[in-house]
Amino acid sequence: MSIITRLAKVLNIKASQVEKTVALIDEGNTIPFIARYRKEVTGNLTDEQLRTLEERLNYFRNLDKRKEEVISSIESQEKMTDELLLAIAKAETLKDVEDIYLPYKPKKRTRATIARENGLEPLADYILNFDKEEDDIPSEAEKYLGENVTTAQDAINGAKDIIAEMISENVDFRNILRRDAKKVGMITTEKANIEADKEEDAIVYEMYFDYEESLKSIPSHRILAINRGEKEGILKVKVVLYHEDNIFEIAAHIQPKRSIKNYSYIYEATDDSYKRLLFPSIETEIRNELTEKAESQAIDVFATNLKPYIMQAPIKETVVMGLDPGFRTGCKLVVVSETGELLYNSVIYPAKPKEDIAGSKREMLKLIEKYGVGLIAIGNGTAPRETEQVVSSMLSEIKGKKVYYTIVNESGASIYSASKVGIEEFPNHDVTVRGAVSIARRVQDPMAELVKIEPKHIGVGQYQHDVNQKNLTETLDKVVEDCVNNVGVNLNTASPSLLSYVSGINKTVSKNIVAFKEENGPFTSRAQLKKVKGLGPKAFVQCAGFLRIPNGKNPLDNTAVHPESYDIAKQIMNEDLDDINIEEKATQLGVGLPTLKDIIQELKKPGRDPREDMPKPILRADVLSIDDLSEGMELKGTVRNVVDFGLFVDIGIKNDGLVHISEISDEFIKHPSQVAKVSDIVKVRIISIDKKRSKVGLSMKGLK
Repeated sequence: MSIITRLAKVLNIKASQVEKTVALIDEGNTIPFIARYRKEVTGNLTDEQLRTLEERLNYFRNLDKRKEEVISSIESQEKMTDELLLAIAKAETLKDVEDIYLPYKPKKRTRATIARENGLEPLADYILNFDKEEDDIPSEAEKYLGENVTTAQDAINGAKDIIAEMISENVDFRNILRRDAKKVGMITTEKANIEADKEEDAIVYEMYFDYEESLKSIPSHRILAINRGEKEGILKVKVVLYHEDNIFEIAAHIQPKRSIKNYSYIYEATDDSYKRLLFPSIETEIRNELTEKAESQAIDVFATNLKPYIMQAPIKETVVMGLDPGFRTGCKLVVVSETGELLYNSVIYPAKPKEDIAGSKREMLKLIEKYGVGLIAIGNGTAPRETEQVVSSMLSEIKGKKVYYTIVNESGASIYSASKVGIEEFPNHDVTVRGAVSIARRVQDPMAELVKIEPKHIGVGQYQHDVNQKNLTETLDKVVEDCVNNVGVNLNTASPSLLSYVSGINKTVSKNIVAFKEENGPFTSRAQLKKVKGLGPKAFVQCAGFLRIPNGKNPLDNTAVHPESYDIAKQIMNEDLDDINIEEKATQLGVGLPTLKDIIQELKKPGRDPREDMPKPILRADVLSIDDLSEGMELKGTVRNVVDFGLFVDIGIKNDGLVHISEISDEFIKHPSQVAKVSDIVKVRIISIDKKRSKVGLSMKGLK
């Protein structure tokens, strides 16, 4: 079956769609470009479908490549048969291929290797096929004595080593253990012997000190927690199967209706194989598969959370005061213009130990008046609620103009502030100022600011440090790429970091674009991009439609209409767009229906930002503390994180409240992401308050 046919089957789409889409990918077109501007070719596949197709395409190509490598290796050993070749051809997964290859895979010198070197393979075959009562295995073993095999028992032991290795490499026997694991397998954990100074660190794993759970039902977040505890030397982890039953089943398979004389030898070899080779190998395989599945789920959760976080609605045309709270070193304060330009920076001390509340208020009031501040963004790191109380009190003193504040997730701000990007943006300011600027800008344009930070540091996932970092980075980068290209980028205001995520533009070219603008002035047309160093014709085709030029020479340059479709757009832009018969017009203009629909949509709302449809952050004027709460109280809050076991919701107090998965919906749900996503505004009811640990339990049941 060809790769095209396999992909069509897996994705449940037409083979012609797959074939044409694969051709586009192989030509070097990006997924965002294909999704937006080649809908007629792909049959209107979404960016999500295209990402899946690309992923499976790479998998199937790697599978075919591996098959070729395995065939070549077995042929070089002169052990290839027609049956083996057919089995490899039919293999549908990499694991299937490796199962077939296992007996032929070059390995280190083993006990079985030594036994074969000593000429004991015929004796192993004799034991396996023994069926004559009058013959005797010990007598047969005498025939194989030599310099390295001095007794009949030595010969039998060597033969059993060969049989044990054959058993461990037999796919049918491996499948017995896999089947057992799927049906009744358990994972067990216990506390390891740890030194006294590790006891305090071990407390977080207390629930796993004497724990067991079914392999088929253990959730991903517990797998990652167990793995971490094991890695830190605090937990011992084992997979538990029905060992004795499995040993008897394998031995029975090997010795069906043969002489009872050879059964003890078969059973001993099976028992040795199971304990020394087969089970350890399958246990490792099971643990690896559990980990891969758990990591994949954690990465998916992170990616699912990241998209709405990146796509948060911007608060445009607002001067913002950014506050990065702290205790001893004070609260870093900046004011940034409507376009994110740094206007002012200083330090105030609203919290302990100085607790200069009056002075802090005076400074903020003065700056609000001087710069026309409309919003205050407070980072949620150290001392945010102490700072929030002072801000809230100060805002109540303002007469006339209404100024609000919001709490901002500052994850990654410190990384940005010390990064090369941060230093290049603000070479004359220290890390504290850069961090506060990042906090302020995250309210004005979350996407433009967050792309300056590695996505994994943004803080909207779970166990991100415990998963495959390469897979995590690749997945999250694709999410950011899709978001950036979905929104579009202002060519004259975008940073190199933002431009580097645009289809067809790499980091070098993104810097060249900014350098070109600085040398020649703002871009007035998309066509000028062709003059940028390193941006060739192919890159221009890929990126042009995603770059916007407000107030440029051509109004189409501020839309998602691609330059290749300008002629079509010009023919309809003066018509009544609501009165166009799209089918007839598409035929008349010789353009595909999806493309014409997109052009009309863009002409109706030029420069539209899709993030405008996203929920705006909750803006506050007063502050809550845990003492203001009571059970049964209903509040609105912002979803800060979605994890396997629930939602963390900011309700305006120091710590986010938790809506456990069992309290999210009146109906059964498999995962919290079915109901809510990061940045959603949700209504919650307080169901528990633990003042000692500053924890609040929330419920969304019965609320809309």
